[in-house]
Amino acid sequence: MALPKIALFGGGPACLMAAFQLSKNYQVTLYEQGKRIGRKFLVAGNGGFNLTNSWQGEDLKAVYSADALIQNALNEFGSQDLREWLEELGIATFIGSSGRVFPEKGIKPADVLSALKKSLLKQKVDFKLNAKFIGFSKSNKPIVAFEDGHQETIEADYYFFGLGGGSWTKTGSNDLWFSHFRQLGIKVLPFQPSNCGLNVSYPTPFQEKFAGTPLKNISCKMGSLQIKGEALISDYGMEGNAIYPLISEYHRIIEAGIEPQLVIDFKPQNTVEELIEKAKGKNLLPKNYGHHFNLPKAVIQLIKLYTNKGTYLDVSAFAKSIKNLIIPIDGLRPIDEAISTVGGIDLAAVNLNFSLKKHPNIFVLGEMLNWDAPTGGFLLQGCFSTGAVAAKSIIK
Repeated sequence: MALPKIALFGGGPACLMAAFQLSKNYQVTLYEQGKRIGRKFLVAGNGGFNLTNSWQGEDLKAVYSADALIQNALNEFGSQDLREWLEELGIATFIGSSGRVFPEKGIKPADVLSALKKSLLKQKVDFKLNAKFIGFSKSNKPIVAFEDGHQETIEADYYFFGLGGGSWTKTGSNDLWFSHFRQLGIKVLPFQPSNCGLNVSYPTPFQEKFAGTPLKNISCKMGSLQIKGEALISDYGMEGNAIYPLISEYHRIIEAGIEPQLVIDFKPQNTVEELIEKAKGKNLLPKNYGHHFNLPKAVIQLIKLYTNKGTYLDVSAFAKSIKNLIIPIDGLRPIDEAISTVGGIDLAAVNLNFSLKKHPNIFVLGEMLNWDAPTGGFLLQGCFSTGAVAAKSIIK
């Protein structure tokens, strides 16, 4: 008896994980529009290769957008499961700063991808490269266009799609697939940037002097979300690990019709009272603020820009501004500069195993779904988890 057929579309982490699990029991063909698999996976590795994060259980789930599908996937296939799977591939890992999980020294992103591809070939996965998904037939079967110009309607028992989010367009990511899924009656939400920088309208002299200056050991707040870390004054505004996680809150605030503001605490280790007490009884001049409060010139200038003259000249009021500087936000950086995106297929259209409610033999995975998570290994973990859970639901 012939093995049931599985067709996967997309060569990213979600589909590669699904292909690995499914090819043990099924006849698996993977279609990738580019000339090689894992292009976005390799690009993600250029900035520090966080394969996952060691956080587990409730701590792990807490950093993701609160939806039952993603929470369930993390329960079924968490960070420790991913590390054990990587070990199975021959990829040893270690836990670095902030719980981030990296491959051991000397193992590059290309090595991880190569090990995975070798395992898939060993399990007889058939790779079809330069094979682009271009829509569905009248009978709701995927159509693929090949490099030589011919098209083919794909016949399989199950179809898995991992077509990606909207960021990193140079790797082939885009929203061209939206219309094809809407044709199936599936609600698809426009892509929006996530894990990206904030636009701030600095005066030109400040921008020219301080662009590229890091702001270390600070706390940034937007709405109800507060993040400690580091930010960078850029030529357009603010970016960094204390900024990127705030973008999910930015979207929530905008949807509520509220004007977004960035609030920075430059001394999170001190209370307002401690800073005021430090200045009490001293006739401090503004030129001495930096030395007295141990603040870099960029911070002094930011406070001067975003407070009034009376606040800046009053030592106690200045001390309060150190803990609570409000900076107006002009918007987000464009999608192509974002590390990830939100939007895509509405999760209300998807079952717990990531099959479509209207088309149970079609599964949708990874970043093409509307979920969000910060950087630090969490994005890759989410993609791998969706692929693993969808595949295992068929195997069961």
